[in-house]
Amino acid sequence: MSSKERKAFTMLELTFVVVIIGILSAIAISKFAMTRDDAVIAKAKSTVAAIRSAIAMERQKRILRGDFTPIFKLSSTAGAGTNKVVFDAFNGDTTNPALDYPLLACETDTSKGCWRETTTGTAASPVSEYTYNMPLTGSVIFELKNNGFDCKVSTDTNCKLLTR
Repeated sequence: MSSKERKAFTMLELTFVVVIIGILSAIAISKFAMTRDDAVIAKAKSTVAAIRSAIAMERQKRILRGDFTPIFKLSSTAGAGTNKVVFDAFNGDTTNPALDYPLLACETDTSKGCWRETTTGTAASPVSEYTYNMPLTGSVIFELKNNGFDCKVSTDTNCKLLTR
């Protein structure tokens, strides 16, 4: 049989092609998943930086006006749910947003890659906590305390990941 009469690939050639495509796709899919998680963490890092910057700017504006009331809340609502937002107001005042584009809160306590708000302390001295659920495992709790937005446990590995 000459090469001019051959019109199809052999089964062995097709098997090699399928195996090579399988290996390449397995590598590509795992790299894609890691890239997505890295992007979600990068978004959280930029959110933390934007919140800290917004708090500093709001404090400066208040000082210039002679207003020394502390910032104790960054949202107009509290709790979880699809209709709730976080970082949409300073001390509940939606005419003065903390972020220009507020974020939707986690739907549940176990949702990944999202923020939740809880308030602790007393009515006279409330402390707002904002929990970021990491995309893979764990979470980081940030406290809005003394006009600062810092990790509750600064030695936490996830805290260091989001604040570096």
